[in-house]
Amino acid sequence: MRLSPFFFPATDAEVEAAAAQFVRKVSGGRNPSRRNREAALRAVAEITASTRLLIDSLTTGAPPKNREEEAAKAARRAQKRAR
Repeated sequence: MRLSPFFFPATDAEVEAAAAQFVRKVSGGRNPSRRNREAALRAVAEITASTRLLIDSLTTGAPPKNREEEAAKAARRAQKRAR
């Protein structure tokens, strides 16, 4: 079983984007200099791999959920609050 209660947990692209955001946050810059580009790319790759390993290793006993159905439920709740 997976920790994520959704049928489709985070995609590889989503995990890589999160890793890149983390590296930007930690390094303090959006675009690394040419001198630091290789180190930043290596860090993104390592964090992506570690995160994927973590996500794939976590488990839960909760039944799977559908992202679209959950988004629709959240939209209905927000609509009720707005009234």
